[in-house]
Amino acid sequence: MKTKSIFTYTALALFLGIITLSGCSKDNEESKQVDTSSMQKLAADEENIENMTDEAFNDATNVMGGNHLKSTEAWPCHATVDSAVVANDTIAFYITYDGLNCRRNKIITGQVITKRKVGEFWGMAGTTVKIQFINYSVTKVSTNKTIVLNGYKTLQNVSGGMIWQLGGQVTSIVHRASGSLVTTFDNGTSRTWNFARQRVFTGTPDNLVLTVDGFGSADGYENLAAWGINRDGEAFYTQITQSIVHNEVCDWRPVSGIKIHQVPEDGKSATITYGYDENNQPVTGEDCPVKYRLDWVKDGQSGTVYLPLY
Repeated sequence: MKTKSIFTYTALALFLGIITLSGCSKDNEESKQVDTSSMQKLAADEENIENMTDEAFNDATNVMGGNHLKSTEAWPCHATVDSAVVANDTIAFYITYDGLNCRRNKIITGQVITKRKVGEFWGMAGTTVKIQFINYSVTKVSTNKTIVLNGYKTLQNVSGGMIWQLGGQVTSIVHRASGSLVTTFDNGTSRTWNFARQRVFTGTPDNLVLTVDGFGSADGYENLAAWGINRDGEAFYTQITQSIVHNEVCDWRPVSGIKIHQVPEDGKSATITYGYDENNQPVTGEDCPVKYRLDWVKDGQSGTVYLPLY
């Protein structure tokens, strides 16, 4: 009887030990898991804000330069454009939004004011305009999430020419945009973001191609397209290391290129590579991408996820 009790206690102790070791092993595995949600949010936020400001730039340049283009290059839908107002040596164009955009994928409210010097025209090489965002609120129809922009950006027509002239004597149009915006995210946080992006349009008005590069520098980082504080309160730097190419035929989605998001204070980074299909494979031929690849690095660990565009 006594021998049986010893065997029983030994077996019980062994069983509990196995459970304890198993629990420790599981805890260790969980502790090694890396939370990449902040990098995914930063990538998505930067993508969305770039898309928002590009759409506002297109509206502003079309208002200043005429309505020769169609589809996304036309005047804004569900918006009113006030007649040009002249004050001293400055002429201003007011665009007030209140509804769906022309592509019907965003609800836009707020105002964009574009100002330039009297006597300068948008098609002239070197013409610079100041664009003010006033409670420019964009809600994505697919997610019902909203981002609000306030602040100023400067847009320069470096090359001269109008986009509708492409395909003739004009082979490319070069624009440079820079400035700072206070960005309010859907969680209520407000952060200041800086931008320095060059946009080069090529192709024809029926088949435009947009190539984007960064020309900013800060804190030892070069080729910056955006930098500032993300929604989690961390300083970030976004570099374009391979030109980002957007196609009009793909609804302006980025079809190729590489950018890197750096968050040095937390020792993490994310490399974004564009041009992937629904099966996480590189697109081929004239197929349009629906995803991008995010390669993350943090605390000596790394991994890859594929995320939907816009």
